[in-house]
Amino acid sequence: MNPEWLIFIGDDLRYEREQLRDEGKDISKLSREFERIIEAVDHPDLRIEQVEDRVDVVDSEVEADVIHEHREEVNSLLDDAQKLPERKGYDYHEPSDLDGIREMRPGASKTFDLPDKQLSDSVYGAWLGRCAGCLLGKPVEGWTIEKMHAILEADDNYPISWYPTSNVPEAVTEQWNVDPDGVFRSTIDRVEHMPEDDDLNYTIAGLDLLLSEGFGFASSDVARYWMRNIPILRTHTAERVAYRNFGNLIDPPKSASYRNPYREWIGALIRADPYGYVSVGDPEQAAELAWRDARVSHIKNGIYGSMWVAAMLAAAPEADGIPMIIREGLKQVPEESRLTDAVRDVLNWHEQGVSYEDVFNRIHERWDETYYHHWCHTISNAQIIAVGLLWSGGEFGPAICQTVELGFDTDSSGATVGSVIGMYSGAEKISKEWIDPLNDTIESGIDGYQRVPISELAEETVSLSE
Repeated sequence: MNPEWLIFIGDDLRYEREQLRDEGKDISKLSREFERIIEAVDHPDLRIEQVEDRVDVVDSEVEADVIHEHREEVNSLLDDAQKLPERKGYDYHEPSDLDGIREMRPGASKTFDLPDKQLSDSVYGAWLGRCAGCLLGKPVEGWTIEKMHAILEADDNYPISWYPTSNVPEAVTEQWNVDPDGVFRSTIDRVEHMPEDDDLNYTIAGLDLLLSEGFGFASSDVARYWMRNIPILRTHTAERVAYRNFGNLIDPPKSASYRNPYREWIGALIRADPYGYVSVGDPEQAAELAWRDARVSHIKNGIYGSMWVAAMLAAAPEADGIPMIIREGLKQVPEESRLTDAVRDVLNWHEQGVSYEDVFNRIHERWDETYYHHWCHTISNAQIIAVGLLWSGGEFGPAICQTVELGFDTDSSGATVGSVIGMYSGAEKISKEWIDPLNDTIESGIDGYQRVPISELAEETVSLSE
């Protein structure tokens, strides 16, 4: 048995090569070696032509004898790649250690206190918003914009205005190769609460970690928690590689960089929310807690995305508008980073009055939705999150709908935007059309939280923060 993400195929080496270029590494000395080994391990049955193909087989077995034949060469290449120098003229400065990050950030955020009632409403709003945004994006995860448009239009729901349903004509599902008993299992007409999703599993796991270890938890506690409570095949990409590294006695932070092509993908960002929830009024604390978690599986911008989201959540209840929330988040990450550059681009577009339609096109011109490194990367999805927040006018429904319409990692970005807007507005201001279908219930794969009231999770969070 060779579960995916535990072996590396030709496409994963392409991601590693692209990741090295992103980080400003001079890959000239290894260019021929990359080409040679990619050609050696490439196999037609293992090529990833469309994003949805990879999403659908995350937990499948892969017949990859050819990979085993070249395993030592692949591992040696990955190890040599980590020793490459930075190329001349690279303009970014992107440390992964906390002191280095703080030294490079633009400035510290102010702290504030909330009245108990407002804190409870904000945190509950964040939990509800995260669930609703995730549920909106879950059925269409991995679809290209063309596919999403066609199927949701057949559901009379494009532009998106509510949760997708399974009421799509059979001819349309056949045309787009959609299994009605597969992805449609999470449409609103087939669920009575928030179903299990890795985006919410990690939110609950983070809360449970804080309850058991306290605010002084270490990165090693995160690794230990995963191994005790989260089966390895319920993790993906960077998390699954880090998990494998834990089992081989490779501790954090090396577990994040050791043979890990996905080290700047979105996984750490989707784990950030509980650290913002328990740190309302203290963005710096939120960012530090998120950093301790993120560094077990990610480096550089993979870490920054997590710190940015956690800090936004901590700042949201008292922020004077959405742009301020985004800027408060950026205060906790290096100013000379690719993530800061990308998010500032979106802020500038918004200030210039660029239309949502034009921003939509700019996102899809910059990032290739069929290329998994772009589809699942922190920076591409951070831009989408910023667009969803800014073009919403602070309204919950438009925020999550426009975010999901942009595509890429729809359930993750939808969950994050729902969480931030929910924290900003509070539960009382979220329209019942979005929260009533949840029936205040969430299902998860975390032991002790198989099916629990969302309000109970929010109460536990508030008690912990107090």
